[in-house]
Amino acid sequence: MSTAGPGMLSHQQRSMKRRRWGGLRQQWKLLGLFEIDQQHEFYSLTCMMKEGLAAAIQNTIDDPPANDKRFFLKTQNKREIKFLLGNLKIYMEHLRKYPHSLLVKFLVHRIQIPQRRKQKFFIVMQSVFYPDDRINAYDIKGCEVSRWTEPAPEGSHIIVVLKDLNFEGQFITLQQRSWLLRQVEIDTHFLRQLNVLDYSLLLAHQPLHHDERHQGLSFATLIVRAKSVNPGSSPIHMNAATVPGVVVDENPALSLSETDSGLKTPHSQAASRSSSPRTCAKDAGPASAEAELQDFQAQNRRLLPNLKNPLHIIDGPEQRYFVGIIDIFTVYSFKKRLEHLWKRLRHPGRSFSTVSPQTYCLRLCQWVQDHTK
Repeated sequence: MSTAGPGMLSHQQRSMKRRRWGGLRQQWKLLGLFEIDQQHEFYSLTCMMKEGLAAAIQNTIDDPPANDKRFFLKTQNKREIKFLLGNLKIYMEHLRKYPHSLLVKFLVHRIQIPQRRKQKFFIVMQSVFYPDDRINAYDIKGCEVSRWTEPAPEGSHIIVVLKDLNFEGQFITLQQRSWLLRQVEIDTHFLRQLNVLDYSLLLAHQPLHHDERHQGLSFATLIVRAKSVNPGSSPIHMNAATVPGVVVDENPALSLSETDSGLKTPHSQAASRSSSPRTCAKDAGPASAEAELQDFQAQNRRLLPNLKNPLHIIDGPEQRYFVGIIDIFTVYSFKKRLEHLWKRLRHPGRSFSTVSPQTYCLRLCQWVQDHTK
């Protein structure tokens, strides 16, 4: 009769721990990657959320909520929701000041669970990657530790969100590069003032179809061309047909803030009331165009494409890019400071995500500058 020695038992225990830990890691990777059907415990919750979403934003969607991946839900803890609500006013002021901000827009929803006598908080966000056909997606934090993800197998229909190290060797090629650099700087400096870190720059690209590959024009070029052709004509009415993505409207009396976005939201209307005077084609002169251009530049606005997700889409010569900033709830607390010290000891000389908000802001801006052309 054979008996296992202490060394054999220790090896078996370690093997069991590794298998158990590997199973937990695999479950963690699969979190959120499931279909909520009628048998799922969250099915009734998603039905309620769809109804509430349809009632809250019925002016901004064309059809009833469907499984088109336009919106998604994310749970938040009470501390994160408290931080959000405490800074909601300045967050809204930032979006009014910069209507084309890359910060993701969201709704907050709370439900009460009677059986457990507890509350559950959700945020409803429009997907940065909508519509997600033919895209290669990345989650960028501007660092290297734990920033590699194994790509999906060739031919797979599953969209795997890759990370910083997966993007190395690639570049974002844009004619609106200066706009993107400035907007990233504006948004990250705002988050720096909120003392937050660990947010992500979501980035995806897809090849443009042949009929989508045409030269774009900046708003400044549009006004200059309009003034050189006819100083008394409206820049939008005169040249909208030559600008890809501009929503052409038969009514030239629309304000620039309404026409350039193609969406008449309350927030864009507020921007137009505060900074963009309404002009008609018959009385828009050089001074008016110059004032509108100054307002346009002060808000760092751009000509938006006539697409379903215009605020997060930028077209380059060959590629269409989806860009947005998400996960803006992590405060640089005492716990995060301790985590920063621990990671400095564990990863000497390497960049990681848990750094001060100032360092995080500057590093992400530098990443965008280094990877665009």
